[in-house]
This record gives sequence, C-alpha cells and structure tokens, in this order.
Amino acid sequence: MTEKENKCIHEGLITESLSNGMFRVRLDKDKDNDNDNDNDNEDLILGYISGKIRRGSIRILQGDRVKVEVSRYDSTKGRIIYRLDNKDSKD
Repeated sequence: MTEKENKCIHEGLITESLSNGMFRVRLDKDKDNDNDNDNDNEDLILGYISGKIRRGSIRILQGDRVKVEVSRYDSTKGRIIYRLDNKDSKD
C-alpha cells in the first residue's frame, strides 16, 4: 500500500444538511463527461466533512458551494475538503 488512492475532486452544491456532519451534495456536471443519460441520482452523493474543516469550526450550510473528494471505488460518498467563497465559485 505504498501508492496513494486515486481520488477525483468535484465541485458541488449542498442541498441538504444531515446529522453528524453529513450532507447531501449535488455535483456539478462536467463538460468533459457529458452523458446522454440525465439521471439525477448519479449527481447526488453523501458528503461528510473532513477533519480540518471540523477542527477549524468552518460552518457549512445548505446552499454553500464545496469541493468534494470522491473515491474511485465508491462514487456514492465523498469527503468535503473545501468550502468555496461566493467569489471562488463558477458562475
């Protein structure tokens, strides 16, 4: 296990706040990965906050834009690693 696991970083929007630092996140559609299949379930993942965000007491609320690190082995869960400012988000 000397190699690091390959993880994809996506941007998304917090749609629902759950208990214990868990959130429902709607991922942005990538322009590179445009699929003809418009399934909404693929865009929703379960996100949990990383330790640095928890230690830094950074508040994440519904409607915030975040960066999520998603494992290639389980694409239904991801770790929220960064909360984007309004000026940092894509418009």
